[in-house]
Amino acid sequence: MTRTSSRALLLVALLLASFLINLDTTLVNVALPTLSRELGASNTQLQWVVDAYNLVFAALLLTSGSLSDRLGRKGVLMAGLLVFGVASFAGGHAGSTAELVAARAVMGLGAAMTFPATLALLTGAFTRRKERALSIGLWGATAGIAIALGPIVGGFLLEHFSWSSIFYVLGPVSAVVVVLVALCVPGAQNPVPRRLDSAGLVLSSGFMGLLVYTIIEAPNRGWASPASLAGFAGALILLIAFLAAERRAPEPMLDVRLFKDLRFSAAGASVTIAYFTLLGFIFLITQYFQFVRGYSPLSAGVHLLPVAVSVAIGSTLGTRLAVRAGTKVVVTVGLALQSLFYFWFASDVSPTLGYGVVTVQMVVYGLGMGLTSAPATESIMGAVAADQAGVGSAVTTPPVCSAELSASPSSAACMRRSTTRGSTTPCRHGCLPNWPHSLISPSGRHPTSPAMSPPKAGRSLPRPSAKPRSGPSTTA
Repeated sequence: MTRTSSRALLLVALLLASFLINLDTTLVNVALPTLSRELGASNTQLQWVVDAYNLVFAALLLTSGSLSDRLGRKGVLMAGLLVFGVASFAGGHAGSTAELVAARAVMGLGAAMTFPATLALLTGAFTRRKERALSIGLWGATAGIAIALGPIVGGFLLEHFSWSSIFYVLGPVSAVVVVLVALCVPGAQNPVPRRLDSAGLVLSSGFMGLLVYTIIEAPNRGWASPASLAGFAGALILLIAFLAAERRAPEPMLDVRLFKDLRFSAAGASVTIAYFTLLGFIFLITQYFQFVRGYSPLSAGVHLLPVAVSVAIGSTLGTRLAVRAGTKVVVTVGLALQSLFYFWFASDVSPTLGYGVVTVQMVVYGLGMGLTSAPATESIMGAVAADQAGVGSAVTTPPVCSAELSASPSSAACMRRSTTRGSTTPCRHGCLPNWPHSLISPSGRHPTSPAMSPPKAGRSLPRPSAKPRSGPSTTA
């Protein structure tokens, strides 16, 4: 095997691992109405099906990145994929919502072990600036495509199989990726062992876990409630303790002096903004397509394809442009395009808005996302030392967690409004109660509702005239 072909296979293996983890961040969203019907899940249980994964992923991310630097990134990556695959299979076999939530939490552990290692191994294999920029551009494109394809894959599986198939399918795919990593990715353990920063591991996990948990619960408790304020205050105290401990540690898990480097800190803020908006956008637009426009889960996912394509183009183009024109210019343009999308979409959204206009809006957003995230990620990885690439990768990945969490306040608020109506089933207009009736045509039905036929088995949009089932999800 030639050196070029071996490097190509290494790239494919790492991109597939990244693709698998990112795919799962949106794969479950389209199955939530089905889980409500078939498992009798309440609003709170549905929220935790999503957020158990997010909570563990965020809490253990920095810890996993640090352990990969010390124990070997390839081994941690393979172990993470195995944990993720086994837990996913267990989730498909779950007979209750509690079992599914537990499986999702373990999947979050596997994702936390896997995701930072992919980027660290990638930047370790491609060290020259142009090579690194291209590989990170492809890594960013893979992430964007996977997040956008999640609703499509989930919708297809729900159209033809039960909700369990969403989890069953990830197990064999994880096993295939483990084999590819074992064969194609060289070991990357540091030649000089470093001591474990126990205080840093505990404090960072506590800070991220408490912060994420507080964000998840705040929409239900109230953002200014005593419990929420106490949670945010506790997270701040843990963050200050973590920073102080890292400054004193002889071999810290994260060199906090890196944040003085604007190439690191400003790029990190840009990636945070980009990913925070991405998954919130995916979550809300899929709900808009399904419950306002009346699309099936599969159709809603297919209508998101312009985002996937434009994110891929923006990511690969953005890193190349950053090498020539500079990262600041490219990232600024990307952030401006994302802002333009939100102002445009918010001012135009209606049930009669043509899909052609929505497509242009999604392309604008996707290009902005790609031009922001990939060049900023390349800047972060260029600022960290090679022996701390795992931690550096984890620093670029919390934005992915914040992207997942951006859907949590939205979903919690939607579910809370739905609960006040006493049901998560569609109202007489065919939409969920959380959607304002201003998004419904004056005739009293969706513009697409005449074409809506009774849903097939496995679809997540039930017949509008059906009476709500009894159970936790429909109890007033």
